[in-house]
Amino acid sequence: MPTYIHQLPGWPNFQWRQESLIEKLATVRHHQGRLLGRMESLGFKLREEATLRTLTEEVVTTSRIEGEILDADQVRSSLARRLGMEKGAFTADRNVEAIVEVILDATRRYDQPLTEERLFGWHAALFPTGWSGLHKIAVGRWRTAPIDVVSGPEGSQRVHFEGPPADRVGREMQAFLQWFNDGNSERDLVLKAGIAHFWFVTIHPFEDGNGRIARAIADMTLARSEKTSQRFYSISAQIRRERNRYYDCLEETQKGDLDITDQLAWFLHCLNRAFEGAEITLAVVLHKAAFWEKHATAALNERQRKMLNLLLDGFAEKLTSSKWAKITKASQATAGRDIDDLEKRGILKRDAAGGRSTSYSLAEGG
Repeated sequence: MPTYIHQLPGWPNFQWRQESLIEKLATVRHHQGRLLGRMESLGFKLREEATLRTLTEEVVTTSRIEGEILDADQVRSSLARRLGMEKGAFTADRNVEAIVEVILDATRRYDQPLTEERLFGWHAALFPTGWSGLHKIAVGRWRTAPIDVVSGPEGSQRVHFEGPPADRVGREMQAFLQWFNDGNSERDLVLKAGIAHFWFVTIHPFEDGNGRIARAIADMTLARSEKTSQRFYSISAQIRRERNRYYDCLEETQKGDLDITDQLAWFLHCLNRAFEGAEITLAVVLHKAAFWEKHATAALNERQRKMLNLLLDGFAEKLTSSKWAKITKASQATAGRDIDDLEKRGILKRDAAGGRSTSYSLAEGG
């Protein structure tokens, strides 16, 4: 049976080779500063839009890592409503509202202490019914049973490590929270985000939801490092893209010694690539801004503006007149007139035939 890192003498006094990380950390800080500078130059409205897109991706992917598929349009609608940007076009399910609450609390109140009560609140929000799938779980309190950290589909799961015994969890979390809230611990907050993520995942204090909460803690720490609640990149999205390497590195570190250099190097690499992914978000935001600048004087009604914004935001389904009518709460005839008008203006185009219902998308250069 392997010896895990939390069983070693000296735990949790992590060590790392500063000389191996200093260049990687400097690169991350440079790219982080450049990204924040570019976003700052966009102006308030475009920064809001970039934040909305990023948080939508963060919420969707942090859940997908755990096998939960959320409706991206519901997530965006919930976030937009809570951020005061627009009225929600979709009614969000309870599980969508729950993870949105957690992510927003972590990033908007990044400068507030992380406490046991706050973590219990996050956990209760994630599991409001007290069930995780078909399993009844203890909600809003530390786990009381052993736990294995696994990945993969049911029936062929791979065990990466075992968490500390349940009777240690309270003490482990007390030490973690004391370190996390100590303003003098790990002067560089980017590095602290990587340590916090790893440390929390190692303790695995809850019966379920540990991954989502660990990523929320990392986001909270990164927001502290930037002194802003606005988010322009998604660490969860990047972790999902690199999940195989993530699990490999996590398992290797859990079975090693207290030197977590490789784990932190992976985190910094992942963060750097998340910054690169932010360029895609920026391109979409700028495209949307250019579209509305082009059509600033167009006499469009509220329904048309709402639906065009959905398309510009990457509406995941095929847009038909029936869906137009349902989303805008209009009659089928009104939806048809709205769409015909946008076709004549060259803003919408009919998609190639591919089903019983005609669908539409934005015209190139529209």
